[in-house]
Amino acid sequence: MTPFVAEILGTALVVTIGDGVVANNILPNTKGNNGGLVTIVLGWVIAVFIGVYATSSISGGHLNPAVTIALASAGKFSWALVPSYILAQMLGAMLGAFIVWMIYKDQFNESKDQGAQLAVFATGPSIRNLPQNFIVETLATMVFLLGIFFLKPASSDLGALSALPVSLLVGGIGFGLGGPTGWAINPARDLGPRIMHFILPIKGKGSSDWGYAAVPVLGPIVGGILAAFIYLQFLQ
Repeated sequence: MTPFVAEILGTALVVTIGDGVVANNILPNTKGNNGGLVTIVLGWVIAVFIGVYATSSISGGHLNPAVTIALASAGKFSWALVPSYILAQMLGAMLGAFIVWMIYKDQFNESKDQGAQLAVFATGPSIRNLPQNFIVETLATMVFLLGIFFLKPASSDLGALSALPVSLLVGGIGFGLGGPTGWAINPARDLGPRIMHFILPIKGKGSSDWGYAAVPVLGPIVGGILAAFIYLQFLQ
């Protein structure tokens, strides 16, 4: 398997499990309806663990354009590979969102809540204030990437469990920093599924909220670059 294919499949795994647990929690007539925040965060922890575990030995398990750009900014990854990695991550995120839609198609069509339909695919703010929402996504991703920079060397000593620290970091950010915006911290995870929400035939769906879409794309990228700068200047 090539790194390109690994990034597609790994990101698809993350989004399938992650968006799937959201669908199970917030769509009507599911077995997991109203499972709550803990269930959603735990689902994303499992999703990231499985995705990174499956791909780390092949592609490095980036599965996130912010990670790819941050590592390249820190000199730990080739800039020449960045475009292909981001393309693979976007394709994987779109594939994962499509699988979730296929599985929950009846529940999507029965839902009268357009916001809930979109929330399965993409993040949105609890209080809409785009400058503040951008700051939240930037800082949350900066914390995430700084954690990754420190965890990478230590994780190599864990063998088969090397993906666990990163997945726990995602969960910690979700519990601690996810309240304002839903902690996208991954441009592909938000934009790919948002595109699928726009494309797919969902009964009664509303807007894909393109007015907000730049926040969970640009915020994480800026946050990743900031983390790389801080790491290079002060923490090496």
